[in-house]
Amino acid sequence: MRLVIAMIQPHKLTDVKKALFDAGIHKMTVTNALGCGQQKGFTETYRGVIHEVNLLKKVKLEIAINEKYLQSTIDAIIAGARTDNIGDGKIFVLDMPECIRIRTGEKGANAIG
Repeated sequence: MRLVIAMIQPHKLTDVKKALFDAGIHKMTVTNALGCGQQKGFTETYRGVIHEVNLLKKVKLEIAINEKYLQSTIDAIIAGARTDNIGDGKIFVLDMPECIRIRTGEKGANAIG
């Protein structure tokens, strides 16, 4: 079992969800986030005052999957999120030692679905 965490641009969420649905991945958690990386933010002027914006809006996807869906999940996220520009995001893949479905008490791969 694996936990895939992806940080993507907010405007690419629809494309990533469509790519995941097309790959048969329907279960995910989506969270709004702030972060910075190589982009390093930007500056803007509001009422004559310059503001430096270091933390940019991002979307965090968390997807718990069984091993056989790992590569198709990664490929779908890349296909949906890639713009070939700085700030496209990152994908983190973590081992997940346990998963328990609260409603039934199922454990492991069966609990993920």
